[in-house]
Amino acid sequence: MTAIGDLRAVLFDLDGTLIDSAPDLGAAADEMRTDRGMASIPLHRYRSMAGAGARGMLGVAFDITPEAPEFLALREEFFIKYERRMLRNTLVFDGVPELITALTFFGVPWGVVTNKSARFTEPLTGAMPLFATAGAVVSGDTTPFSKPHPEPLFEAARRLGVDPTACVYVGDDERDIIAGRAAGMWTVAATYGYLGVRADVTLWQADATISFPMALLALLKPANQA
Repeated sequence: MTAIGDLRAVLFDLDGTLIDSAPDLGAAADEMRTDRGMASIPLHRYRSMAGAGARGMLGVAFDITPEAPEFLALREEFFIKYERRMLRNTLVFDGVPELITALTFFGVPWGVVTNKSARFTEPLTGAMPLFATAGAVVSGDTTPFSKPHPEPLFEAARRLGVDPTACVYVGDDERDIIAGRAAGMWTVAATYGYLGVRADVTLWQADATISFPMALLALLKPANQA
């Protein structure tokens, strides 16, 4: 793929794309295990499933699926534990601040579209300086739909005042690419993210892939640049 023409805005997934929240997500689930007298699980086992949120973390911690009758109660316990610590060890991925600085310098609006609920997204992005210049932050419950439905991406484009077809969406999960394609956006798969243990990025049909955040700049051709 060559440079993307007619660029007006860039949208990003949150966890696994802009921020590494796996340490806090995994720790919240692991605390549930140790509270029950179970052995701790290494972080690397949680990390690959961090993009799946509570479903992924509880799946690792308790080998449970959302269909299990006890799942909802465990999920709320997980939410409470995560809420108490979600800024403790969560970091911005290396290269992301420089990427956002470059987009801002070129006058390219940017925003976030995540399946994380506003209960967590709003305090997290509000506390991290990175998001001060974000023109839109759309959570999983901002609209009646969540990814892979395209509506959250449409909402972000509306907030930025940009046609969806002039947006790029960057994410580390197949749902991100499906949603982006459905919204008519250019899609970029971030392979430095969480991906998941069975992910095959080549099957996602993204327009491009990047192995580190700053690689996105090589793909973008801002509208105000020759």
